[in-house]
Amino acid sequence: MEEKNTPGSGRQERYIQASILLGLNASPSYGYELINTIQRYGFIEGAAPPGMIYRHLRQMEEDNLVRSEWETQDAGAAKRIYTITEEGREVLELWVRYMELQASKLQAFVQRYRKEG
Repeated sequence: MEEKNTPGSGRQERYIQASILLGLNASPSYGYELINTIQRYGFIEGAAPPGMIYRHLRQMEEDNLVRSEWETQDAGAAKRIYTITEEGREVLELWVRYMELQASKLQAFVQRYRKEG
């Protein structure tokens, strides 16, 4: 079966924004740590491409969903720490509502299939 015909295949980026917002909702984070966090949510197959994540973070900062600041420590390189904004929390709530609706539709689909055989 070709990949384009495989159920569930498609753009991995679909839920990246929601995943980033959820990760930052728990606590501020830097890029590499955030990549590891969102991989556990299961929306990305394999390793999360850092370029894709950082591209989303830059766009989300421009859209005022996250903000960042440089954290410098005595030892090691400076890290950019990302924090969710109030607007980001509002968008995360919209994502959650959307996902709840989608989950409900998917559950109804599966139940119909199981019932009809």
